[in-house]
Amino acid sequence: MLWIILALLLFIVQIAVIIIVEYHRSNKAIAWLIILFLFPLLGFLVYYFVAKEYSCYRTLQRKKNRQWEQIKADLINRSKRWIPKAMDEVNNWKKRGDHASFQKISDIPITACNETTIYTEGKQAFEAMLEAIAAAKHHIHIEFYIIRDDQLGTRFERLLIRKAQEGIKVRMLYDGIGSRRLGKAYLKRLRDAGVETGCFFPLFTTFFDKRLNYRNHRKIVVVDGKIGFFGGLNIGDEYEGKDPKFGYWRDTHFSIKGDAVLWIQYTFLTDWYLVKEQSITDFVYYPVQESQGQEFVQIVKSGPDETILELLFSFIVSAKKRIYIETPYFVPDPAILLALKTAVIRGIDVRVILPLIPDKKIVYNASLSYVQDLLQAGVRFYCYQKGFIHAKVVISDQLACSGSANMDMRSFCGQFELNAVFFDRKVVDQLVQDFYQDLSVSHELSLSEFEKRSRIQKMKEVFARLLSPLF
Repeated sequence: MLWIILALLLFIVQIAVIIIVEYHRSNKAIAWLIILFLFPLLGFLVYYFVAKEYSCYRTLQRKKNRQWEQIKADLINRSKRWIPKAMDEVNNWKKRGDHASFQKISDIPITACNETTIYTEGKQAFEAMLEAIAAAKHHIHIEFYIIRDDQLGTRFERLLIRKAQEGIKVRMLYDGIGSRRLGKAYLKRLRDAGVETGCFFPLFTTFFDKRLNYRNHRKIVVVDGKIGFFGGLNIGDEYEGKDPKFGYWRDTHFSIKGDAVLWIQYTFLTDWYLVKEQSITDFVYYPVQESQGQEFVQIVKSGPDETILELLFSFIVSAKKRIYIETPYFVPDPAILLALKTAVIRGIDVRVILPLIPDKKIVYNASLSYVQDLLQAGVRFYCYQKGFIHAKVVISDQLACSGSANMDMRSFCGQFELNAVFFDRKVVDQLVQDFYQDLSVSHELSLSEFEKRSRIQKMKEVFARLLSPLF
């Protein structure tokens, strides 16, 4: 009897701890309480090691020296050098309300004189990356969530080794969870050739340091500080459509030249400093850009302390005619959910493309749990049928935002992401054209069809939605 009372008291204490700690994050509190009820002791242990609020960014801020702050100030000043030319456009955006709150959301300013290339398939993007790396004269910086030791990974490995042996400075970051299957032999070959590598939050050390839930989801390549790549692609054969389960892989990736590259570089070197504690502040890594492009681009770096949620919310509430969304994972927070419903009420054309074939079933079920409510509100949903869609694009009237962030809670609050806001009509029109192309190979979900789901499927969706704040 005494043991039962002690166990009950321990359980009550665990419940009280979660409620007290998570009182300002009610959705997460509910999710963790469900896990605790299902797995009384194990659930609390997982909570203790996984749910700690992120604090590394503040530690990094304390470590930063004056050189870093000077670099940031210098980049801001350089980004403003075309302001006299750009202010007319910026003021027009502000008058229309399109850009009224973006500047407050990100401390990275709008950059001018950019040239953007959009890739809709992995093969095109990887060939462009490899070509740029092969032409490197000074340095190569690479950062990916997933790097695999497969055919594509081997191509990158051999080229990086060759460039390092030529005397080019090569630095590579990979995520401890995303690249957990990357073999030691792969990394040893790189290091032996002179490639510097760093693991962002290694699996075991971050588990005991209670940072396991915070991952680096960025996908970055910077060559000589003059060309940058970012978007949704990781390094692996499946991203070239070679996985038999998914087949064709549809993604959105970018290469860019111009002042925006300086901020992609800054993001990489900040991450490098966090992982390696090496302060690389030489201005040779921030060269004068040679691009003669006319595009305005704003880089948005986000993380647990720099959320991208406000940006996406602003995109939705500022729309006047259309909101187009492509995402492999659709787990909106209550604010985004309400904003989408309100947009439809205001007569805005809201469409969302999701995969037909899921790669993560629990996340997919969570996504489906939001579909019925939004279908009833008037949002139009489509299932991509050509293969797997991994593109992460949000279009609001004549603005677009794309990069590594999904429309889910992890990207909103728990992962380090890199996106860009595009203002140039040519770039936005291309993304809209790609969206319509995807619509042509997608099946539109009707409310009557969706309501015919089995009870078991509906139960899966309810359970996944309750846990969705955790992924």
